[in-house]
Amino acid sequence: MPLPRPRARFVRPGSRSASVVLLNKPYGVLCQFTSPDGRPTLADYVDRPGVYPAGRLDADSEGLVVLTEDGTLQARIAHPRHKLPKTYWVEVEGTPTDAALTALARGVDLRDGTTLPARVRRLDPAPRLWPRDPPIRVRRAIPTAWLELTVVEGRNRLVRRMTAAVGLPTLRLVRHAVGPWTLGSLAPGAWREEVVAPGVLSSAAASMPSSPAPRVIVRGAPRRS
Repeated sequence: MPLPRPRARFVRPGSRSASVVLLNKPYGVLCQFTSPDGRPTLADYVDRPGVYPAGRLDADSEGLVVLTEDGTLQARIAHPRHKLPKTYWVEVEGTPTDAALTALARGVDLRDGTTLPARVRRLDPAPRLWPRDPPIRVRRAIPTAWLELTVVEGRNRLVRRMTAAVGLPTLRLVRHAVGPWTLGSLAPGAWREEVVAPGVLSSAAASMPSSPAPRVIVRGAPRRS
């Protein structure tokens, strides 16, 4: 059942500049607008007409999804050749060693090839996040830890496979940033709209994500009963 949120106030940007909708996708929600089997989708949270996701986020992952109605911008964000960085906060099972972090940063061998160099660091203290529903499984005898991992590839379930390859199974995965955009203070299921400043993506691949102040603020309203 989707989390309750206030009713939306929709404000359209005052110019014809391209814009993006930034959604904090809850756990269990499909990153698409329809579902043949009635599972929760983006349509249950985003009532902004005409936008489509620029890239995907697995149903069992949470966090930032970028949507836009601009096809060129959508391709610029989603296509792997542009190497737009995506930053994830990852709760893993086990204690990350320096060797494991070095391997993640340099590239690990997967069935579909070695991963490109990534940025990785420990998050200590752990990020302050909303409770996940359902909660993660925890084994009392095994510690958990949080990592921040930034990648520039778009392979299927890449982050989960990377951490598993170094002996750190992923327990929870939250996408914090895509290129220059971050979750900010968005609650699960909430969204905001930002006008895209000229050239904002040109240097995104060369710098750590840093979200500009939003030009337009929108809060989504649940549409499922």
